[in-house]
Amino acid sequence: MKVFQEEITLRAYARGFHLITDIVLKNMPEISQIKAGVLQVFIKHTSASLTLNENWDASVRGDFERHINVMVPENAPYYEHNYEGSDDMPAHIKASIFGSSVQIPISNGKLNTGTWQGIYLCEHRNADTGRNLVLTAWGV
Repeated sequence: MKVFQEEITLRAYARGFHLITDIVLKNMPEISQIKAGVLQVFIKHTSASLTLNENWDASVRGDFERHINVMVPENAPYYEHNYEGSDDMPAHIKASIFGSSVQIPISNGKLNTGTWQGIYLCEHRNADTGRNLVLTAWGV
């Protein structure tokens, strides 16, 4: 069994949904050494999240942002937690909806994703200074 782990810091991203697959692969080249295994990408934050979805048409990422903002609006009168602004509590809720990690199979040294799948950073805050990810790959 081989196990590789890296912690990386992403640059700051604007609020929205951003493809980060290439960044993950650049920072975890050891994937090429795994015949069969798993890559886990974990985000160490409570106001951003990760998901796996459409990697070709950018309008999908825009639609995600618009839809989630309707589902989880800012300035809801029942929010108590707003210490860091009107996007604070909605960001926590959105992060819980999408989740803090994705796991992707590794087959023959490559991520075994569908043709149109990519890893998204889901940035739910209006302003950010960068997000920390833990990349862990294991397998044989």
